[in-house]
Amino acid sequence: MNSHDPFTLALSLILSGDPGLFGIIGLSLQVSLSAVLVASLIGLPLGAAIALFRFPGRGVAITLLNALMGLPPVVAGLLVYLSLSRAGPLGQFGLLFTPTAMVIAQTLLVLPIIAALTRQAIEDLWEEYREQLQSMGSGRARAIPTLLWDARITLTTAVLAGFGRASAEVGAVLIVGGNIEGVTRVMTTAIALETSKGDLPLALALGLVLLALVAAVNATAYLLGQASRRHMQ
Repeated sequence: MNSHDPFTLALSLILSGDPGLFGIIGLSLQVSLSAVLVASLIGLPLGAAIALFRFPGRGVAITLLNALMGLPPVVAGLLVYLSLSRAGPLGQFGLLFTPTAMVIAQTLLVLPIIAALTRQAIEDLWEEYREQLQSMGSGRARAIPTLLWDARITLTTAVLAGFGRASAEVGAVLIVGGNIEGVTRVMTTAIALETSKGDLPLALALGLVLLALVAAVNATAYLLGQASRRHMQ
């Protein structure tokens, strides 16, 4: 194989531990994992609360959550951009074109996924164990931690689904991050940029790493799903 072949050079970048390549990968993981953590801390209890409590507008809330699962990334990025720009309500904090802005944008995309999937899982469990929990004197609020723990495998799959979307997202982070080298350049935005510049080895190296990451997430989600089905049998 030709030593100047893009695939050969891409593998060489990965195997040699190229600092530029791994700097981009590190920032990507930092942003996506932070977004998933924040989204999980909000989305898990939020989804459980919507599943268990009855309140005016609950149907609207469920419909909105399900609709937001398909929120276009560029729209999420635009909303965050408007909020963080100088004329926006959060402009005074100077967060635009920083990793923090990217975390906020990805959180906005991931939160509905985690909350909606959590709601469905907890609602199903509540229907199954409601009488048992109530006989033990456990009300709806007290049942939330128990049900979240019982659904931990399913919910881990939901969190992985959120991470998969965050790590593969490009539109929102490009709008709010600006794709600044060494500051806000992540794998997806770097692939787009390097391809347009003709730097195919770096773009391919990042693409291979991203594919491996997505494959690992999907494989883990599949194995957890299998484990969940065995646990319920």
